[in-house]
Amino acid sequence: MGDYFQTIVDLDATERDAQELGARVLDWLIAQGIVNAERTDCVLDGDGYGHEPGPHFAKAVDDPEPVDLWSNGLHVQTGRTVFDSGQGDAGAATCPLCLTEIRLVDETWQPIESAWAPFQGRFHDWAEQGGEGIVHCPSCARPSGIDRWSWEDDYYACGQLGFTFWGWAELSSGFTREVGRKLGGHRTAVLRGKL
Repeated sequence: MGDYFQTIVDLDATERDAQELGARVLDWLIAQGIVNAERTDCVLDGDGYGHEPGPHFAKAVDDPEPVDLWSNGLHVQTGRTVFDSGQGDAGAATCPLCLTEIRLVDETWQPIESAWAPFQGRFHDWAEQGGEGIVHCPSCARPSGIDRWSWEDDYYACGQLGFTFWGWAELSSGFTREVGRKLGGHRTAVLRGKL
């Protein structure tokens, strides 16, 4: 058992525009009836308060059957955050400069410590210290910020803005594209996970 969630992360939002973009998308979701305007105790992150599904939530999901769970709402998060998929870990990371995939687990899904070494502490540096979290690629040896790396199955995403849907059916690709358009065409990542 567990609680499932999906997070749409804006990969391009800056610290300065994250609040405004989050409010813009939330206003659109409310106007469309996808979520309710009132905040209630319905999510597992932040302060526990989020927006319950609205009367037209089915516009956002592939399966329109309502889910009757306590944790069944939307949480909007702003600020430097390393979003992740909950249980487990990423199987691989891809360098943004040379596009080499670095395997992080072996064939039995055990972490490869030497492969993880360049990433140690970099998420913390980026999220908590406000730095770039510089990673030197094991393949090309060039430096780049941890926020520029991509992760197998979108396991991690570094961003200033995220929309987490708790207990919803799978978000449709059309809906996630429309959220990207409402964000001004920003690149997005969709993380799916379980706690």
